[in-house]
Amino acid sequence: MKKPDLVFIPSAGMGHLASTVELAKLLIDRNEHLSITVLIMKFPFETKVISNTDSQAEASDSSIRFVELTKDESASQTASPSLFLYQFIEDHKSRVRDVLAEISSSASFDLAGIVIDMFCTSMIDVANEFGVPSYVFYTSGAAMLGLVFHLQSLRDDFKEDVTDFENSKVELAVPTYINLVPVKVLPSGLFDKEGGNMFLNQAKRYRETKGIIVNTFLELESHAIQALSNDKTIPPVYAVGPVLNLKGSNGQNQETEIIMKWLDLQPDCSVVFLCFGSEGCFDGDQVKEIAYALERSGYPFLWSLRRPPPKGKFESPGEYENPEEVLPDGFLQRTAEVGKVIGWAPQAAVLSHPAVGGFVSHCGWNSTLESVWYGVPMATWPLHAEQQLNAFQMLKDFGMAVEIKMDFKKKFLEPSTEIVAADVIEKAIKHLMDPENEIRKKVKGMKEKSRLALNEGGASSASLGSFLDDVIDYIQ
Repeated sequence: MKKPDLVFIPSAGMGHLASTVELAKLLIDRNEHLSITVLIMKFPFETKVISNTDSQAEASDSSIRFVELTKDESASQTASPSLFLYQFIEDHKSRVRDVLAEISSSASFDLAGIVIDMFCTSMIDVANEFGVPSYVFYTSGAAMLGLVFHLQSLRDDFKEDVTDFENSKVELAVPTYINLVPVKVLPSGLFDKEGGNMFLNQAKRYRETKGIIVNTFLELESHAIQALSNDKTIPPVYAVGPVLNLKGSNGQNQETEIIMKWLDLQPDCSVVFLCFGSEGCFDGDQVKEIAYALERSGYPFLWSLRRPPPKGKFESPGEYENPEEVLPDGFLQRTAEVGKVIGWAPQAAVLSHPAVGGFVSHCGWNSTLESVWYGVPMATWPLHAEQQLNAFQMLKDFGMAVEIKMDFKKKFLEPSTEIVAADVIEKAIKHLMDPENEIRKKVKGMKEKSRLALNEGGASSASLGSFLDDVIDYIQ
């Protein structure tokens, strides 16, 4: 008997790939007769993708296989920066066809459908060619999904030009948000006519799919999930989260051990942890303001400080050989007893440690879910993409975070034109670390709900079961 095989196509980048692998593992755990193939697209500057994926998959069995795709160089055209990602994905289409053809002609597998990342909608065409259903795996939250549908409808049904909103004080009534959404927290890419239109075109194509899997859970985003369910123009939504890679990559064991031993020496809930994701970094002037704030706040701190990439280079932030070159004179000596400056951070491991009492974060969706999972309250410092919206939601809709700056924006891998002053950062850290802060109680309550959601009988577990039933029904 052939095994049904689901093909996952995440977009490039560890954030998207990590949650895809975790979802694949959840599905395999629920149905041992299922097989999953994960297709990997790799940016030229990403060197750790395959090793990280291999270490993630160790816990799974041979039911998950990985295929690294090579780019079709002959198909490549020069894309503008705002269309780079979409063109990059398009250039992998012919190789995806090859893999699907191989599965379709296999004696062992029955192609059950494809699950595409939120940016990979051009792959719906390939699914259609093979006559199989396509599903979206939306790696942001349900409210953000509702926003892109709302903006796409404004453009296509009401002929509104979203780029006209730029720099205005307009507030949008978006069904998936409880409060009016100020335009200043929308992703800056939406205001680029070419890139913004392409982004909304993705949402238009979501409507063609058989279902949308969202990395969220009912108790966190009940309002947004209900709003999506009420809209009959949107395919079924499966809220299956929080889908998290809590073990992280195994390639940093020595560094992790040093960090965890340092945390072991700190009192419970005393440490403020600063980490801005795999692509988060600041220029020297902003680094100094953060340092002054930490020193004045008096709290023990663990700070993941990353070096910005060379100007004009499209690559991830790196490590400082000597952080003193960017920190205020004498800072490391003065804070040696209370603080630790590190490079790469094992974020999930740090957040799970009882010494950590607050998290200064860029508000990426994975990081937001991790802060909830571990019950660590967050101070919001979004940088780009949809992070400002995540910050807005945590602050205004949920009342579960402290604001550093909700609408801070810096272009991807580019210097910021804005500096957040030390006194603003210091004030937010003190509020965040206050043991009597009501936000702390709310986050602790949501921590319990996040774990129940995935247990048997929980809302996310039931939603995952419904999705699997749909996949198996197609094969039968």
